[in-house]
Amino acid sequence: MLEDTSFAIHPDNDKQSNAEAFRDIGHVVDYKKNESHYTFICKHGHVIIQFFTPSIARIVMNPTKEPSLDESKTVVAKPELVHVEEIIGEEMTTLKTEQLTLEIKQAPFRVTVYDAKGTVLLDEGERGMGHKVSGEVIAHKKMNDSDHFYGFGEKSGFLDKRGEKYTMWNTDVYAPHNPETDPLYESIPYFMTLREGRAHGVFFDNTFRTVFDMKSAEDTYAFMAEGGQLDYYVMAGPSPKNVLTQYTHLTGRMPIPPKWALGYHQSRYSYESEAEVRALAENFVARDIPVDVIHLDIHYMNGYRVFTFDKEKFPNPKKMIADLRAMGIRIVPIVDPGVKKDSEYEAYQEGVRGDHFCKYIEGEIYFGDVWPGSSAFPDFTDEKVRKWWGEKHAFYTDLGIEGIWNDMNEPAVFNETKTMDVAVMHGNDGVPKTHRELHNVYGLLMGEATYEGMKEQLHGKRPFLLTRAGYAGVQRYASVWTGDNRSFWEHLQMSLPMCMNLGLSGVPFTGPDVGGFAHDTNAELLVRWMQVGAFTPYFRNHSAIGTHYQEPWQFGPDNEAIMKKYIQMRYEWMPQLYSWFYQASVTGLPVMRPLLMEFPNDVKTYNLNDQFMIGDNVVIAPILAPSVTDRAVYLPEGEWVDFYNGTVYCGNQTHLIHAELAELPIFVKKGTALMQSEWTSNADKKPQHVWMDIFAGTDDEKYVFTYYDDDGETFAYENGTYVKLEVEIVSEKNAVHVTILNQEGDFVPVYSTIGLRVHGLADDQKLFLNGKGARDKASISFVK
Repeated sequence: MLEDTSFAIHPDNDKQSNAEAFRDIGHVVDYKKNESHYTFICKHGHVIIQFFTPSIARIVMNPTKEPSLDESKTVVAKPELVHVEEIIGEEMTTLKTEQLTLEIKQAPFRVTVYDAKGTVLLDEGERGMGHKVSGEVIAHKKMNDSDHFYGFGEKSGFLDKRGEKYTMWNTDVYAPHNPETDPLYESIPYFMTLREGRAHGVFFDNTFRTVFDMKSAEDTYAFMAEGGQLDYYVMAGPSPKNVLTQYTHLTGRMPIPPKWALGYHQSRYSYESEAEVRALAENFVARDIPVDVIHLDIHYMNGYRVFTFDKEKFPNPKKMIADLRAMGIRIVPIVDPGVKKDSEYEAYQEGVRGDHFCKYIEGEIYFGDVWPGSSAFPDFTDEKVRKWWGEKHAFYTDLGIEGIWNDMNEPAVFNETKTMDVAVMHGNDGVPKTHRELHNVYGLLMGEATYEGMKEQLHGKRPFLLTRAGYAGVQRYASVWTGDNRSFWEHLQMSLPMCMNLGLSGVPFTGPDVGGFAHDTNAELLVRWMQVGAFTPYFRNHSAIGTHYQEPWQFGPDNEAIMKKYIQMRYEWMPQLYSWFYQASVTGLPVMRPLLMEFPNDVKTYNLNDQFMIGDNVVIAPILAPSVTDRAVYLPEGEWVDFYNGTVYCGNQTHLIHAELAELPIFVKKGTALMQSEWTSNADKKPQHVWMDIFAGTDDEKYVFTYYDDDGETFAYENGTYVKLEVEIVSEKNAVHVTILNQEGDFVPVYSTIGLRVHGLADDQKLFLNGKGARDKASISFVK
């Protein structure tokens, strides 16, 4: 027994508590400046302040040595040459740019951050930054009574995260998701604070397990990490849009996705044979139900070995893929990181011989159980491994595949911890670090390897990547779905704030499994969820093995007709959606938005969980409960037009809206416009006609938007092969003026004109196009 050994006199036995004391950073003992940053040497650590832009400041604290400034796995921006006004006093140092002022008190070290108007954004108060003996680093901030918190990536629960405590540790969570399920698959340690109409942001770039605590104290919040540096960026805002643009300046923005990836995706765990996949595709075509993608889950593989097909179940995958492509349907297969331990398996042989797998420090390969059984895991922290993994995807691209689905990349392992041993040592391009530190970026780096490999192999075509796990910056490579949800109304309800907060976290291309993954869906739930899915950025119907099939025709012809209508509507709205995805690629702003993004001064939008916006002028207010045909809809300032019947509703009011099962409440802001097309067929999804639907106002409304189009498939747009129209609409009492402010690009689409359709034009109103009188069904000719 231990009591009979020297353990009985172990010095730690005298400790009364496992609680560790917090050690404050302490007083400033020295200060120095170089060309790019300012260093404060304190009693218990070093702090560096660095400005990336006039509106973005970086604060880095290392408790033991001078902070490192070049270890980020995600920040792609470089610090600009920022003019900083310095005021150095005996008790305080002030660093001031055009947008930010940082006041640094010296005894003890405390940072207060102000915006350009002198409003306090961050105030450390009595407890500033510091650390514990274990290596944990912590920052404390004062919390204002009117602070509302958003972002944090993929989190369940309501839109406003005040009063919550969240952990960032990528985790495979098959157990039912509910408001207290945390953590989930994605770790994005970033948030936005909205206070009295003004916003600012914080990005805590630390890949260890991190915690954000807005719950434990009434007047302060904190963020902390198990190890590493306290490395965070402050973004000045002052609007929610400004904050998101600043954050994505740091972590990057999504590329424009291929149009087919924005269409409808059908999936199941699993379509288990070529015959089943072909029958599924033929059913969609015969029923004239749009579909762009059929996903293949793990059963397509030979014994769950990645980079293989089961030759019995899928005897000729290349022909199947080509035949479906001729029908207008693509195949997206699942690819997990686990490589089966099998000495006769090529991928495993290459991984061992090339030293590509994660290992312990002693040199032994780490093995964990996943779908194939005992498996090794590529070490994506090494560039040579990412290159190897990317090149392996030639197996898929040679078959005609243009999209990949990454799953189990938290990484998930079938054990008590649900993941890889944290003692595993990653190569990290010559700077070895443990899995405890790099766990949260494993999925991000796998996504980079996959996307870049596919991009190289597709010779100018845009790849599509879907991922379950990721870190800040995941938007540069992949779309994100919200994991293994359930076929419950509560999960439909929860999906809206989840997707909106992902959008507020820099990830525009998101969506849940429509209909719910696990459990059995039912007709009403599937119809209502399909209506929502038609307007979420990523639109995939996915269901689990052993559950009811969820294809649109599984619940009879009446329900099929409704779902078909909304899937077709997805394609009718494609010009509008595609224009917003273009905007996301250049600004970082999401396609699916909480109302607070457009109306930050309206407190009624701050925790509005059951409505969302598409872009800046459309409100979607779905039915989210069974047997409900009437719901309250809050419409913010302005006047709003019912998309279907033209009824006009006043803003700043809540309205009772009736919506039978076949109806999804949609409202368009008066004085704005939508771009629309028509559904043609699965074989040819290119619209022959595009219209600008203008919803006439009468009260001097001014609306400017950008219509964007390109070939939807290649990167030719990077060389000017696109069309971009900047359009201004001014609605006056007696006239509606439509003006093309600017036109760019040399892309020539199938359609040569854009038709104008004006809704709600009063009898005494006239339509003017570029200053000339026009009929209410005029057209814009834009082909040069």
